[in-house]
Amino acid sequence: MTALALVTASTLALGQAAEGEVRKIDKAAGKITIKHGEIKSLDMPPMTMVFRADPPSLLDKVQVGDKVSFQAAKVGGTYTVTAIDKR
Repeated sequence: MTALALVTASTLALGQAAEGEVRKIDKAAGKITIKHGEIKSLDMPPMTMVFRADPPSLLDKVQVGDKVSFQAAKVGGTYTVTAIDKR
């Protein structure tokens, strides 16, 4: 496991991740729509929005309707899910 993966797993385990529900998955485009609560790290209020998934293989871990914990960041001007796990 890489150092980044360890840090990401630790962050999710510590409860610092955002919480939400998967509404749509577009594997061809590498995007996921999540109805989420507040994301304090991005100063973002609760809403439903589309995120890019990086890496796209994250989309294989979840299905529409799953309750999830996830990490998101603004990467190159695009809101991006960088880690996701079912709750």
